[in-house]
Amino acid sequence: MSIASACHILVKTKAEADSLKLKLDKKADFHKLAKQYSICPSGKKGGDLGEFRKGDMVPAFDKAVFNGPLYKVQGPIKTQFGFHLIKVLYRS
Repeated sequence: MSIASACHILVKTKAEADSLKLKLDKKADFHKLAKQYSICPSGKKGGDLGEFRKGDMVPAFDKAVFNGPLYKVQGPIKTQFGFHLIKVLYRS
């Protein structure tokens, strides 16, 4: 079974996610932005979700993590929780 580790920033609006993505594209620190803006409890840990298996997350999030590029910020990805910016750290 596939496993991965990722960090994310969860915000309520696409506009907020787009704004943060621009900052990240200009080399802003992902973990600092997660601590400051993410509405997910993982924000306190810089957005770190730890290790999880394929199928543990909602489908759109899972697809981004297990099919998207490593180390590159993806998003915004819309789920029922809001808009995610996702950075995959590893997967196997």
